[in-house]
Amino acid sequence: MPARRSARPAVRRWGRFPTTADVGVWATGPSAGALLEALGIGMFSVMTDRRQVRAREERAVSASADDAPALVVAFLNELLLLHATDGFLVRDVHARPVGEPPTAVIASVTGEPFDPDRHTARTEVKAATFHRLVFDPARGRARVIVDI
Repeated sequence: MPARRSARPAVRRWGRFPTTADVGVWATGPSAGALLEALGIGMFSVMTDRRQVRAREERAVSASADDAPALVVAFLNELLLLHATDGFLVRDVHARPVGEPPTAVIASVTGEPFDPDRHTARTEVKAATFHRLVFDPARGRARVIVDI
């Protein structure tokens, strides 16, 4: 008898998908934490070439909300606030969701402040939105549209 494939992917991945006026970020991962990590990394990949960002500093980020979809938006907007206030570019994200389904997240992000001599400024992301948001840890998939 053939082995059944797991409904959730084994590794975290991210990418973009087309939308009318903004940018969509999709993610796959084996857990709610991996999905939040991949969405954060994917969002910063829209903003800059992450291959040029060094993991020089570590910052703590946390967010909470009434439900899991609102948590996704709150978490991504906290990452954007870190960028807007400190010019911080994220290289990697390690997220620890709290609750089932998660209504809070405590994360550690590594990266460095934007350096115009080394970093490419791609697309400015203004905010994460609820429009067509999907957050489904059971199936290992998520997607969010960010306002540019």
